[in-house]
Amino acid sequence: MDFVAVLAKEFSLQPRQVQAVIELLDAGNTIPFIARYRKEATGSLDDQLLRELAERLEYLRGLVKRREEIEKTLTEAGFMTDEIHAQLMNAKTLTELEDIYRPFRPKRRTRATISKERGLEPLALWLSLQLPKGDPLAEARKFVDPEKEIPDADIALAGARDIIAEQISDDAALRKNLRALLLREGVIETRAAKEEDSVYSMYYEYSEPVPRMAAHRILAINRGEREDFLKVSLVCPAEKMVAGVKNAFVRPGSKASEQVALACEDAWDRLLFPSLEREIRNELTDRANEQAIKVFSQNLHQLLMQPPIKGKVTLGVDPGFRTGCKLAVVDENGKVLDTGVGHFTLPGQEAAKAASARLIKGFVKKYGVTAIAIGNGTASRESEQFIASLLPELPGVAYVIVSEAGASVYSASKLAAQEFPDFDVTQRSAVSIARRMQDPLAELVKIDPKAIGVGQYQHDLKQNELTAALDGVVEQCVNLVGVEVSTASAELLSHVAGIGPALAKNIVAYREENGIASRAALKKVSKLGPKAYEQCAGFLRVMDSKNPLDATAVHPESYDAAKALLSTLGYELKDVKNGGVPGIGPKAAEYGMEKLANQVGVGLPTLQDIVAELQKPGRDPRDELPKPVLRTDVLDIKDLKSGMELTGTVRNVIDFGAFIDIGVHQDGLVHISRMADRFIKHPSEVVKVGDVIKVWVVSVDEKKKRIALTMVKDRQ
Repeated sequence: MDFVAVLAKEFSLQPRQVQAVIELLDAGNTIPFIARYRKEATGSLDDQLLRELAERLEYLRGLVKRREEIEKTLTEAGFMTDEIHAQLMNAKTLTELEDIYRPFRPKRRTRATISKERGLEPLALWLSLQLPKGDPLAEARKFVDPEKEIPDADIALAGARDIIAEQISDDAALRKNLRALLLREGVIETRAAKEEDSVYSMYYEYSEPVPRMAAHRILAINRGEREDFLKVSLVCPAEKMVAGVKNAFVRPGSKASEQVALACEDAWDRLLFPSLEREIRNELTDRANEQAIKVFSQNLHQLLMQPPIKGKVTLGVDPGFRTGCKLAVVDENGKVLDTGVGHFTLPGQEAAKAASARLIKGFVKKYGVTAIAIGNGTASRESEQFIASLLPELPGVAYVIVSEAGASVYSASKLAAQEFPDFDVTQRSAVSIARRMQDPLAELVKIDPKAIGVGQYQHDLKQNELTAALDGVVEQCVNLVGVEVSTASAELLSHVAGIGPALAKNIVAYREENGIASRAALKKVSKLGPKAYEQCAGFLRVMDSKNPLDATAVHPESYDAAKALLSTLGYELKDVKNGGVPGIGPKAAEYGMEKLANQVGVGLPTLQDIVAELQKPGRDPRDELPKPVLRTDVLDIKDLKSGMELTGTVRNVIDFGAFIDIGVHQDGLVHISRMADRFIKHPSEVVKVGDVIKVWVVSVDEKKKRIALTMVKDRQ
């Protein structure tokens, strides 16, 4: 297979681009490195497209490998013909390959194999020929043999039909056509499996055409079936299907045709439909799996890329009832300054609440706290109310609710034990909560992405595919932002291109013993060889290095070009240290970018990246996004009224809408039908995780704690 030609056509790319990507991948280069530092070769393909291309390449290579395995098996067994070889070469999917191989695949003992054992294959062949002359009953009498359990001609004909039915069901072209027809015209029907109310009640009597099945409904139905609340079936125009089978195999003008027609009906009812129903259900599940992983990945990307709240001394609050709320103060860089425990979430305890208030006010005064991060878990509502009551006495202080405190507890307890061996789990969590507000990416990489809580039905998805996709998102975000190697945790470093967990630990160990004064010093880290250094160096920042380029995204391989660029335009290397060289862009444009690229010895895309980086060294792409909402008051669900206008933050985007944090501790739902004044296929067209949006209350159900919102004021 010509992978270059196939991929170039599928992705609408130039063959040279695809060829370059394949060569770079095969040489062991990471996708972030290729996307950022090999733009000349790839034509500036972005990270996401490169990942899709790499996945498709892997699929095609798997297709070729499976084709070769089937060819070898059929050749060794003596089944290979020119026709079969041509079919294998023309197969475009693994499903088509398996359909071709199906007739030759070793089978369990079936009705057809039993009939073959009884010697009825010649009769089946005679019937299949559908000769103009001859009597099937008379022909069948030749095979009557009581010792072979064939007492009469009718039994012989039935056995022959079993053989024909299996041959029909194994026909690759027929299966392909019927599968396509079922995908177009099939209907999924669901019924209640038990008389019991459940979250699946809307599917107790439900039907929907296969082509219109949305991913979240497919996954919901699958789960309902798995939990024995639903019975699910595929309904189709059976007469049309059987007619299609007969048209393919029955030839008029022969007495044997009636037997073949009966075999066609049996093939459909007993073999084809049950098999194709499973395939269609599996295909729907695969489609839903792919869509859900895509949505999960988009949400995770937006969550990881939430802007950090920089420059704030932060008080982290891990809410609790019986054991109290653990408190931790961290400075602007995440260093722990103090810890404590407050008791203010249970009724009464006025003395304890007063003591807690004094403790928090003391932290604010002593350390200059300007932000409070409250975990969104047990007792967080009570914690939020107590903190809000103190704010009038704490000028300049605001608070933010940090989602997924449970995941933060997990990450803190498991990953921060070495950093804080004397802290208990909740103390570590309070630190993690505060740090997450300051730098979401640095903290969230410590958590299994599947535990973060964005997306839908994540536990029902193919876990290997989900893990691979989410790991790719984390890698993309970490390398897009860049990592300060002098302070980064091993968990964060492990996601940098070319590093991984083992090298990350080696970097931290080397740093603790020697410090890291420059990028070049990384070459001294144990087992960090030339290839790993090439892949990771550009994504690592050394802010205190004597070479200011070490604090930028300029790769060391382009340092000479960057210095030549500065010199040509009348600047010095030291100018980069003073907040960048703001006038270098216009000067480079005036000089001529192509001329400049040729002069300094790099391609135009690389030169453009260098110029952009020198203007704002070490810039953080997250800084350009809207900041999280810092609150100074607290609402209760009882305060909400229909038509009330609120500002909220998008917490999760799913197929049928988005959940919005509006500051009442219970996220509201904006259904997809209320997201825009135009038709949209998916909520991601309108919002993404982290967006700060204006919404209006549609309805409130206090008992069920459900809040319906709209983004279109007049659409209730």
